[in-house]
Amino acid sequence: MRIKPEQLASHLAKDLKPLYCVYGDEPLLVLEAADQIRQAAREQGYSEREIYQIEGRFNWQTLLDSGNNLSLFSSRRLVDMRIPSGKPGIDGGKALQSYCAALPADSVTLITLPKLDRQATAAKWFTALDNAGATIAVYPVSNEQLPRWIGERLAQQKQQADSDTLRFLTQKVEGNLLAAQQEIRKLALLFPAGRLDFASVREAVLDVARYDVFKLADALLLSDVPRLMRMLDGLRNEGEAPTLILWTITRELRILTRLKTAQNSGIAPARLMRDVGVWESRQTMVEKALQRVKLDTLTHCLRQAAAIDRMIKGLVNEDPWDALKQLALSIALPQR
Repeated sequence: MRIKPEQLASHLAKDLKPLYCVYGDEPLLVLEAADQIRQAAREQGYSEREIYQIEGRFNWQTLLDSGNNLSLFSSRRLVDMRIPSGKPGIDGGKALQSYCAALPADSVTLITLPKLDRQATAAKWFTALDNAGATIAVYPVSNEQLPRWIGERLAQQKQQADSDTLRFLTQKVEGNLLAAQQEIRKLALLFPAGRLDFASVREAVLDVARYDVFKLADALLLSDVPRLMRMLDGLRNEGEAPTLILWTITRELRILTRLKTAQNSGIAPARLMRDVGVWESRQTMVEKALQRVKLDTLTHCLRQAAAIDRMIKGLVNEDPWDALKQLALSIALPQR
């Protein structure tokens, strides 16, 4: 059974499944979903809690044996299983299938995992989890969704902010949802319920932006030039190596070049997305970029990238960061 994160609270108010699996690559949202399940279990009398941190050479038999070892002092328990790698392995996969086939009585099992690819979600062990209870996929909050997300969090603490204030907060916490939540909670402590004043918020909020080199690629594909330039400046100020920036941009260039070449030959890019390594969640961004760029521009940009590589190696006496900005703009700006 699949449950959306926004449906979880109403689901838990009505029912409690014997097993829940929460997975995704946004730690705050995974933690919050898992905490909702733990709270619901406590409220329904699952007072004992067993935690299994599954790493390295974990003895899966320990988990299978635990089902028959209920405490003398508690009739109900929560089995809290964490698999940080997201890869239980062959033995772990078989153990999870066996565990799901005979779930321990008077127990609720909570399994947390990182982001899973399509191969993992199609595996027999994951299918067993899905059939035995409920799975909740948690997705990151995109930069476009973040102002609304912040607004909703503020509303939960009976505060409101105008669009300028929400945009300001978005810029300050870009790429760092945990920091965003900390800043939102701080605003609840500093200001009363009601509408927040932009000037007051600006003074109160720290610059906690975490510039993520991989989110730079998203801004590039989406033609978000202000964000793209801001991120490049932020990465430079944080001491990020230009080599990694160049690798990130060049990777997108090669993907776009292959897809554009196929498109010009009459082949639909959608057919090749998986073959060239484009995740399903990023396909819309790539399609937008393909509508904007021309093949000769991409070819020219690859030559620019080769020149920047020589700058980074010291073979050409020019600033690679300035050249990286020009390269990014060549891809992001609309082309005639």
